[in-house]
Amino acid sequence: MGYLARQLSGPTDPSRDAAWREPEPRKGFFTDTSICIGCKACEVACKEWNAIPQDGDLNLLGTSYDNTGGLGASTWRHVAFIEQTTDRIEAARESGRRLVDLGMPALRPPDASHPGTTAVAGTAPAGPGTPPPGVDGGDAMVAAAAEARTAEATGTLPVFRWLMASDVCKHCTHAGCLDVCPTGALFRTEHGTVVVQPDVCNGCGYCVPACPFGVIERREDHGHDGTVSNVGVAQKCTLCYDRLGEGQTPACAQACPTESIRFGTLSEMLDTARDRVEVLHANGFSEARLYGANAEDGVGGTGSVFLLLDEPEVYGLPPDPVVPTAELPDMFRKAGMAAVAMLALAVGAFAGRRS
Repeated sequence: MGYLARQLSGPTDPSRDAAWREPEPRKGFFTDTSICIGCKACEVACKEWNAIPQDGDLNLLGTSYDNTGGLGASTWRHVAFIEQTTDRIEAARESGRRLVDLGMPALRPPDASHPGTTAVAGTAPAGPGTPPPGVDGGDAMVAAAAEARTAEATGTLPVFRWLMASDVCKHCTHAGCLDVCPTGALFRTEHGTVVVQPDVCNGCGYCVPACPFGVIERREDHGHDGTVSNVGVAQKCTLCYDRLGEGQTPACAQACPTESIRFGTLSEMLDTARDRVEVLHANGFSEARLYGANAEDGVGGTGSVFLLLDEPEVYGLPPDPVVPTAELPDMFRKAGMAAVAMLALAVGAFAGRRS
């Protein structure tokens, strides 16, 4: 991939591209959905720290233990609840096996040496619902993991399971929202994250359709009582930019009781994510896969990496996100071809008249 292609949609260092002279190591999230318990502590912590107003009337949607349905201007962290039966679980595992057979791009080559990624003899192998080392998940979680391992070993599958996942802004390497902002309200921080300046945003909304993940929105005053701040202004997760400046962990990761949400340098988060997938695969959970960890995808990789237990679409995530700037070379090429064709027609018309 050439320099121009990397600058439009490929792997690059976004902070240096934004002209930070001494950028910090790029920061990011790793969200391990296999140990998310759906407690919504992340949602609450995010709202409390960032003073985010209530999002709607808080009625349950009727399809899940959910009252927002997705991310938005007043919901910067959203926990999805997905119910699955045996057929869907088997389909998830089969799709995972196909990814492994094809060579999942987010995983390391087979000859790579990474200690600590396989189960130790005489110990219970880790699996969905099992907390990472050092985290006490309680007897219930351990029993659930043991039941899942038994089902895998005997060739049977659970009749039912919950998938829970805490979604957040992806802080893309190539952020469509940032690229189209006409006022400079969106900017790239020294940590590689993307932040909105509400006092600069004019509410044009160009960023809303430019985001391939549907994250950013303009805030509405659902109560129409004038108490909501930044109405009409684009809003999204800042990865707690104010806390990062003080060397603190983002509120959502700080509050997560199972460490399903982890925070650190992006390189560390990628290593942790890949290690976790290898552990799950080694213990028979072939459905485990990473999302946002491939720097060759349509957005150059993301600052928020997810471990999923099914296809991205099941979680409401696009399978092949593409930043709008990725299409610029093709657009210019087609525009050039159209201009040449029009010029040729014009020359032909004049030549025909003279003859």
